[in-house]
Amino acid sequence: MSSRSIQITDEIYEYLLQHSIPKNAHLDALREETASLEWARMQISPEQGRLMTFLAEMNATKKAIEVGVFTGYSSICVAQAMPDDGRLVACDVSDQWTSIARKYWKLMEVEHKIDLRLAPALETLQGLLDNGEAESFDFSFIDADKENYCRYYELCLQLLRPGGLMLLDNVLWSGRVADPNEKDVDTEGIRAVNRKAYNDPRVSLCMLPVGDGLTLIRKR
Repeated sequence: MSSRSIQITDEIYEYLLQHSIPKNAHLDALREETASLEWARMQISPEQGRLMTFLAEMNATKKAIEVGVFTGYSSICVAQAMPDDGRLVACDVSDQWTSIARKYWKLMEVEHKIDLRLAPALETLQGLLDNGEAESFDFSFIDADKENYCRYYELCLQLLRPGGLMLLDNVLWSGRVADPNEKDVDTEGIRAVNRKAYNDPRVSLCMLPVGDGLTLIRKR
């Protein structure tokens, strides 16, 4: 028994991966290609991706939103849990990074499920609402510019059905959220959404020390 989460050594982490992450050559290649990029640190961890697949499957996700695609690893994790006629609206502004994503979506045979929108995500999300799609999504994942996290949160919450899931990434921000001396825009943006979600009577949540911190939110 332990009163707090176990400290993850390299040996424990390797054991965790070996006993929870299915082997997949395409996903391994995607992670390797992404690791060579300047912004490789934006890639989610394998165990976070596996958790996302599990949650999307458990929630019978057929319609999902992703805010922040990067090279497409998280998109695959969600899309592979969806039925063949599922739809993932993937929001990003980078054609360079999403060109890598599109390559691996095709290799993983999920590209037909993914509706890539290359535009500011706030515009895309508002457009979905304007199109009458409020409360029609099962799942959303937010992993983009931290300054707009509260705005993404509000729009995604409107798009989620009751019982739908929202995941917020980077909520621990390498520990900077707990350091009162850190007052940059990104850190303050994450603190703001953490406070907002914690005090929001419309949702229930669980913050986990997975990856860089992941909050699981269920719309009531």
